[in-house]
Amino acid sequence: MSPWLTVVGIGEDGFKGLGKNARRALLGASRIFGGQRQLDLLPVCIRGERQLWPSPFSLEPLLALRGEPVCVLASGDPMFFGVGASLARQLPGAEMLILPAPSSVSLAAARLGWPLQDVVTLSVVARPVAALNAHLFSGVRLLVLSNDGQSPAAIAALLRERGFGPSRLTVLEHLGGEAERRIEGAANDWSDPAIADLNLIAIECIAEPNTPRLSRLAGLPDSAFQHDGQLTKRDVRAITLARLAPIPGELLWDVGAGSGSIGIEWMRAHPSCRALAIEADEGRQALIEHNRDALGVPGLQLIRGSAPQALSGLERPDAIFIGGGVTREGVLDTCWAQLKPGGRLIANAVTLQSEVTLMAWRERHGGELTRIHVAQAQPLGEFDTWRQALPITLLDVTKPLDA
Repeated sequence: MSPWLTVVGIGEDGFKGLGKNARRALLGASRIFGGQRQLDLLPVCIRGERQLWPSPFSLEPLLALRGEPVCVLASGDPMFFGVGASLARQLPGAEMLILPAPSSVSLAAARLGWPLQDVVTLSVVARPVAALNAHLFSGVRLLVLSNDGQSPAAIAALLRERGFGPSRLTVLEHLGGEAERRIEGAANDWSDPAIADLNLIAIECIAEPNTPRLSRLAGLPDSAFQHDGQLTKRDVRAITLARLAPIPGELLWDVGAGSGSIGIEWMRAHPSCRALAIEADEGRQALIEHNRDALGVPGLQLIRGSAPQALSGLERPDAIFIGGGVTREGVLDTCWAQLKPGGRLIANAVTLQSEVTLMAWRERHGGELTRIHVAQAQPLGEFDTWRQALPITLLDVTKPLDA
């Protein structure tokens, strides 16, 4: 079918900055959806009924008009953190015509002289600023879409807290319009000037000399996490995550999550990786909430409860890690039943009882058992000796595709 919906990207220069096809679509539209700011940019010659998005936001009023000549107005490029991306999840591409304007990110890169392919682009529009924590590395350049005029101050505070106070901030307001303005300063010296809600923040990340280096690879230092001792230790964690093998877009269940370290590092592997942390202890739930924000994955979802009961109704995972509770009746069976075909199940055991459980499970379902021994050199009088940590038995099993 021919497109009935045209999504028009409009810049700060308004209707005069639109191309011929966008103007023609707006002139012929029976209805035009958009935010108040975008609708106010239209001249009186546009006769189509102007309709604000409902609050809370919903596409239903638009989708109810399927087949009519309808336009949607969006800021800049509708497919870059915009309404076009939401519509693409609801409608076939053949029903839509997307007419983008330059995005604010493209305009910012042009103003700053930053090659766009070398920049990390993020959004804090209706999202926690804690998500920036996963991207803070000295020398990295970030372009961040702001939620409002308070976002620059919040981000400057976050940079100071995380040891990136020397970082340079450039706030760009009303890009592409007559009111365009630039405000610059270091996070350490940010004075919280009055800033328009429509702004973008460019950040040149510079770390303090003693700021910890937190790699995106598996195996963060144990000190990166707040914990009560219930933590998969660094070397074992790195091995476990290598076996879990996170792939973009996949979902992990971290069962008996403790401090949340496995789920957090799974999500740090790629921005589209998702994780559910299942934990019954209230104190550890609070640790998970702290750690997920501090390490830049506020989207990690905490499930409060004990397995297997707490697993009921959850989205089926691509991978499961069981860090505690393998001896609890029904945990392994429920996890195996809910795991997608082709998915990976990794379980770690420390006690003899949990090890016996994993051995029996392997007899029925196959997989590999690995014994992990880690020793660290520690003082013994005037000399050093090896101190052996408790050995870990790791079960690694992949669910058959026909299961």
